[in-house]
Amino acid sequence: MSGMTIGRLAEAANVGVETVRFYQRRGLLSVPSSAGAVRRYDEEDLRRLRFIRRAAMAGFTLADIAELIRLDATEDRPRAAAMAAERLAALDVKIAELEASRAALARLSTACGMGEQGPCPILEAFDPD
Repeated sequence: MSGMTIGRLAEAANVGVETVRFYQRRGLLSVPSSAGAVRRYDEEDLRRLRFIRRAAMAGFTLADIAELIRLDATEDRPRAAAMAAERLAALDVKIAELEASRAALARLSTACGMGEQGPCPILEAFDPD
């Protein structure tokens, strides 16, 4: 898949062209020189783009991703492992919050389904007044 246009690169990574451009503006993805009117991207660009997307899906910020990319070049595994541990801890907190929200919503849903009179507990729970 050598010599891809930006559209083909975006399609191969399952992102939009504007996402590719955004990552380029942020310095996470290089802008290839053009040999003519069209810039061409290679497999390394696709690998980097997929890495960025996967890291973002894991919850790393763009600043974190930039640091991970720099760490890859220096092979600083201890720092990369520390960043992963920090991210795992943050994910554990988020998962606990989501599980608590799910349990509360399940209780409200059950209460709403059992009652036949008065306002629905779900609506009461979400009404600020």
